[in-house]
Amino acid sequence: MMRQCGMQITAGGYGMRTNQQTTLKAPVTLSGIGVHSGNPVEITLRPASANHGIAFLRTGISSGNDRLIKAHHACVSATELCTVIGDVESGAVATIEHLMSAFFGLGIDNALVEIDGPEMPILDGSALPFVNAIDAAGTTSCGAKRRWIKVLRTVRVQVERSFAELRPIDRGFRLDVEIDFESPVIGRSRKAMDLTPASYRREIAPARTFGMMRDVERYWKAGFAPGASLENTVAVGENAVVNPEGLRFADEFVRHKFLDAVGDLALAGLPIQGAYRSYCGGHRMNVAIIDALLADRANYAILEGAGTRREAAIAEFGTGLTLAAFAGDL
Repeated sequence: MMRQCGMQITAGGYGMRTNQQTTLKAPVTLSGIGVHSGNPVEITLRPASANHGIAFLRTGISSGNDRLIKAHHACVSATELCTVIGDVESGAVATIEHLMSAFFGLGIDNALVEIDGPEMPILDGSALPFVNAIDAAGTTSCGAKRRWIKVLRTVRVQVERSFAELRPIDRGFRLDVEIDFESPVIGRSRKAMDLTPASYRREIAPARTFGMMRDVERYWKAGFAPGASLENTVAVGENAVVNPEGLRFADEFVRHKFLDAVGDLALAGLPIQGAYRSYCGGHRMNVAIIDALLADRANYAILEGAGTRREAAIAEFGTGLTLAAFAGDL
């Protein structure tokens, strides 16, 4: 089900390292193929003004009309194997989670992403190429105060054994992600840490997406993953990783799930002050917990100012966007 999604962009921001909103210093372009489409695509990350947030500009649409889609949970239209914003008929962008994760992890508040196809390039399957591109472009202050969402009450969503939860903490943003696969190669593992640019670069950004070899045929029949290869995916066999270079981390699987969670939670539209916990979650659960948090104004406050030293509560987001209650499809 497509959620209501306005076209005006307003306050965005990922991270609470400074009290100023940030953007890129210069445009930077990347190209590759979409993992689920197999088609070539080119993107350009461009600077944006204060309170613009993160938005995607779809070009090359058959109608001839470019479409602007804001990176916001209200615009999510699918969460099977990847996160999709917009709708297929008028223009959508799929597999946005790795770029959104890089923006959130590095504290980029405002950017325009021009893309000439319906899916982001998979590149090496991690967020590292996006981090490197952002570093090459450089970052700068937008000259406006950063705003963020402070979690006031614990919220939780659960489907069978899987769950996701957001709870209040005094400062910062902490994630605790646990996976539990039947595969003996993956198994059960857990990664928890406070999110900072340094920790994100070092421990999360290089972790690649992964898939089971036995699922490849099923994915192909369902129209997924024609662009997957050993160059962009960790392939998991019955008893070992197929990729000749092996893993980048002993626990690369859970680190990538952590990476995905960072990208999906960025769709709150503002950085979060709170603690996130998930067990056997995924894109669907990550988006659902944002829906649950923002469905009730008593669950959160919108703060503005200099991080945890000075918090000036403001009543609303300002003109252009209201966080209405959009029910998540679990």
